[in-house]
Amino acid sequence: MNREQKIEVIQGLVEKFGQYKNIYITDISNLNAQQTSQLRRDLFKSGITMQVAKNTMIEKAMIESGRELGNLAETLKGNTALMFSEDIKAPAKVIKNFRKKGDRPYLKGACIDADIFIGDNQLEVLMSLKTKNELIGDIIGMLQAPAQNVLGALQSGGNKIAGVVKTLSERPE
Repeated sequence: MNREQKIEVIQGLVEKFGQYKNIYITDISNLNAQQTSQLRRDLFKSGITMQVAKNTMIEKAMIESGRELGNLAETLKGNTALMFSEDIKAPAKVIKNFRKKGDRPYLKGACIDADIFIGDNQLEVLMSLKTKNELIGDIIGMLQAPAQNVLGALQSGGNKIAGVVKTLSERPE
């Protein structure tokens, strides 16, 4: 790979670091060509882009991107594959599902928006994160609950109130 090609790869990575909020750093060593192709297909179906590059180029791209990536550069040892996604937990789901057949891909680290997760033990945490739409749904549900309780009480108590009013109006004075 000549100098111009390396610069192209680095610039491509810089663009992806700027474009995607969710970046997973994984180790896909020990996967043969067939397994790697299957992983790429699974990732593509979930809208995830995977790119393999040399650690030195990834580190240079991290620096040039100007994005705060914490100590993710320290995870760049051995073989490295980057996964870029719009969905915060789609890569974690694909990794977990793919690992039913083996021990790879191994999660080295992830950057979700501005939060940094280091280590394979964070995979479950990443899978449990809620997406923006899930959080909005939860908030709407919480906001609707009190109003629904009031409406329910008024509807069920409507007959009782009418009965009380009727009884009071029929009382002799």
